[in-house]
Amino acid sequence: MSNELYRAERIMARINDLASISDDANGIARTFGTPAFLKGRSKVQEWMQEAGLQTRVDNIGNLRAILPSAVPNAKTFVIASHIDTVINAGKFDGPLGVLMGIDLLEQLIQTKQALPFHIELIAFCDEEGVRFHTTYLGSKVVAGSFDESVLDKKDAAGIALWELIRQIGGDPKKLSQDAIPPNNWLGYFEIHIEQGPVLYERGIPVAVVTAIAGQRRITLGFKGMAGHAGTVPMNMRQDALCCAAECILTIEAFATDHVKDLVATVGKLEVVNAASNVIPGEVTCTLDLRSANEAHVTAAYKFIQTVVADICKRRMVTLTWNLVQQTAPVSCSPQLNQWLAEAVQNTGHELVELVSGAGHDAVPVSAVAPVTMLFVRCYKGISHNPLENTELKDIVATIQVSDNFIQQLIQHHS
Repeated sequence: MSNELYRAERIMARINDLASISDDANGIARTFGTPAFLKGRSKVQEWMQEAGLQTRVDNIGNLRAILPSAVPNAKTFVIASHIDTVINAGKFDGPLGVLMGIDLLEQLIQTKQALPFHIELIAFCDEEGVRFHTTYLGSKVVAGSFDESVLDKKDAAGIALWELIRQIGGDPKKLSQDAIPPNNWLGYFEIHIEQGPVLYERGIPVAVVTAIAGQRRITLGFKGMAGHAGTVPMNMRQDALCCAAECILTIEAFATDHVKDLVATVGKLEVVNAASNVIPGEVTCTLDLRSANEAHVTAAYKFIQTVVADICKRRMVTLTWNLVQQTAPVSCSPQLNQWLAEAVQNTGHELVELVSGAGHDAVPVSAVAPVTMLFVRCYKGISHNPLENTELKDIVATIQVSDNFIQQLIQHHS
């Protein structure tokens, strides 16, 4: 058995071990701060320590391991991904990058590789944002951009974020102390499954990410007039659901007409006080807009807001439009991407470059450091789903590319 295959099999075994730790007996769920999250984090910490790494948990709950350089005033290169999940999750989204990182650093330790920079491996605590309807809590702390106003946000059980941080052993007043100062950053590397079908359809194991799409999330409210389903004539109704339905189909048609520029998704729909014999009087839904081009997402945002308002006016339905999240597109570092692309080609793999439509912890980090990402093929592009899968041969390819990339990074900074 080759050493790379052995390493890949161990990574896969650890992925399966971590997947067995869940708050849901019928699926994988490890949202930030839950018992399963804490147990899973402890397991990952054990693996880090077995590899010979110094570990700590910071105040927000990130698990951090350091492989120090002997060079005075050395900068820090971060390898990271997340270990929290969505509900009914797959095994690989997040954990693959963290467990790959452990393997990479263990090889450097075993070969007694001299480092011209520190390498910090981070398992971020909350990228998915499920529990508090936030995103990037862990990486924002590390990047020094944590918004303290979110500390008062509460989960479904009424627990505030600041309370949870204390419950799991952190201090919400010391979050700023866990940031890596901007001048200390050398760069950032994240390994992640593609979460899309391109690599799977082309039969290629890895891809270099060139950019991460910008995103806007909006909550829309439609308020009409509830009424008796049998007594109000069709032409006199203020049906909030029909209004929302027309708006949703209009949004879909617009995005389809601009398929090369953006994607738009209405992912959640709620009919307030729904009943089979009542004309819906109030409906809420969410809208997710994404594009790698800021001009495209801005133009789409303005157009959709206008056309939805026009539909509501015609149907005599009151519209509320609430922008709840906005992130700008992120371009990956040309220099780091060049070295990563060379690593792909040096190991005999075809070079593919992709834009990520999904958000990643690289987004907040990009404000303080150059970032690069390696995508790994996953089964049919399926993610956030128990069917999520990555084959052993693709993990082997990822090891080959990542080893080569790290060696290039060392050589260029020695």
